[in-house]
Amino acid sequence: MYMSDDNKPIGWWLKEVDRLLEESFERVLADDGLTRRQWQALNAAAGPRNTAGIAEALAPFLSGAEELAAVTDPLVERGWLTGETLTADGERALQALSTKVQAQRRRVTAGVSDTEYLATVGVLRRMAANLA
Repeated sequence: MYMSDDNKPIGWWLKEVDRLLEESFERVLADDGLTRRQWQALNAAAGPRNTAGIAEALAPFLSGAEELAAVTDPLVERGWLTGETLTADGERALQALSTKVQAQRRRVTAGVSDTEYLATVGVLRRMAANLA
């Protein structure tokens, strides 16, 4: 049975948006040899965070220490991350990557007002709290 877009429930749209976000950010970062999770790790390492901050930031996306190491070890090998913080090279890489990521975020939210975006996030936050 075909279900029109108007009849698809929120769960369907959440999965679809998640899938499309993952694919689009993987494409944006592929030229730099990075995954979205590696981008997230670099971003989490920026500032006064430590590896616990990285683990915490990536916890919803990874299932344990082995997966975390698979994300962070290549960043250490590139000289962008030491155990707890970004290196100077990592900071430069993050700055350059941030420009690409911000451009992609603008494409993703094109036609969505700040009010609509904030309302959507607020609704999803309340739904998550209800489910927790």
